[in-house]
Amino acid sequence: MAKRRFKNKKVRYVAIGASLVTGAAAAAVLLPSANAAEELTADQIMRKCQRTSVLNGKQQTTADFGGGLGDGFESDTCDFVETKFETFDGPTEKVTVDFPNCEPNATAPAKVTTEFSKAVGQGQGKYTVTQQGAGGGLFGALSGSWVKHKGTLDMTVKTATASESEQREVPVGKVMHVTFTPKMQRMTGEWRVHIDAREATTVTNATPEQNFVAEEVVEGPVILASAAGTPGLADGTSKVVLEDC
Repeated sequence: MAKRRFKNKKVRYVAIGASLVTGAAAAAVLLPSANAAEELTADQIMRKCQRTSVLNGKQQTTADFGGGLGDGFESDTCDFVETKFETFDGPTEKVTVDFPNCEPNATAPAKVTTEFSKAVGQGQGKYTVTQQGAGGGLFGALSGSWVKHKGTLDMTVKTATASESEQREVPVGKVMHVTFTPKMQRMTGEWRVHIDAREATTVTNATPEQNFVAEEVVEGPVILASAAGTPGLADGTSKVVLEDC
């Protein structure tokens, strides 16, 4: 059985992009703070993150999250902090039809061209505000966290598609097909929301500093570096499988 890594110079492998899938259910945890006044659910924390004044170091306006006239910010800062990054093999799938060389009078390997086009299956973020396409979502804020890794991912696109065309030989008495295993990457981290303490005024009570965290797991295909102006290539392994007639 032949097993081969995709190489840019040998394989036509086109990445249209990559959307994301989040992993296991997220948990909301109240971080230690100065007299924190309340405990919030993960979705409530993510709303405060979306409607923050400063998102990952960038000043926002209320228009950035679809706010209207009179809307204000619900937190002072929200930052995504990566805690773990790993790569792993995605599910292996059969991507071609069977190519038999089973004729009774066959005496030589059969030359065939194996071709396939395969979309790497993806999902979306756990939280509504991290799903792609959600108005004023947070996917764009995650892009910077992927950039520092070799397998960078464009957080603004939704699918990754690969294609391959290869000349191969089917031995006498065998049936051949090709499988494809995408290489995936997983980023684990936390959305950390901070609300400053407020002094009492003539119309409001004093409020303590508050800190909240919502855990997140995001997955997507590994995208290799490419020449300027061209799509990156998704990484993966194709494998020839031979079976008896």
